[in-house]
Amino acid sequence: MDDDVPPAPATATKRSGARNPRKGTAERRAEILRAASATFGAKGYKNGSLADVAEQVGITHAGVLHHFGTKEQLLIEVLEYRDLEDVRELEGQHIPDGIELFRHLMRTARMNVDRRGIVQGYTVLTAESVTEDHPARDWVTHRFAILRGEIADAIQSVAGSAPVEREQAMRAASAIIGVMDGLQVQWLLDGDVDLSESTTFAIEAILSAVLHPADVAHLEL
Repeated sequence: MDDDVPPAPATATKRSGARNPRKGTAERRAEILRAASATFGAKGYKNGSLADVAEQVGITHAGVLHHFGTKEQLLIEVLEYRDLEDVRELEGQHIPDGIELFRHLMRTARMNVDRRGIVQGYTVLTAESVTEDHPARDWVTHRFAILRGEIADAIQSVAGSAPVEREQAMRAASAIIGVMDGLQVQWLLDGDVDLSESTTFAIEAILSAVLHPADVAHLEL
């Protein structure tokens, strides 16, 4: 099937039954996602058009819709693609828990130095999501809620000498996310900002503020 052919009606798909993806479909989708990330990162969601995305991949506007259906769905999958890239090399391809979660966050910051386009796209789209009726608002809100919970769980799991109350762990989790995203903005604007070292410093400082000194000494981040 050619990339420029629009999607078939849902009823036709159901009658024909499930089929294996056409060879090259996964690669084409990945190309579109990378192009969309670059386009939305440079122009924002509203100003970045599907035609801009299609031109980078060498297909048409209809070809993009063939793979993703709508611009809104493409946006959501761009954001999901970014998260999948962060865990692609991990066992089970999901964020780890305990002390490994904090090591993962630090590794992600180091990786992001070589993924400026992905970082820029994420930064622009999450910032835009605070505006009224933005199609990514619910997705971003849910993502932050899940991430806060995972980081808070990790904080409580490494607190061996003195328990950390849930409310305090959640505040620390919010601070870690806020600092990481804020450092990415500074780094995008000023390449002299050391994204990796600054992220490590911030995470260690926040953990030191909520954990018992004996637990901090054993973290070996």
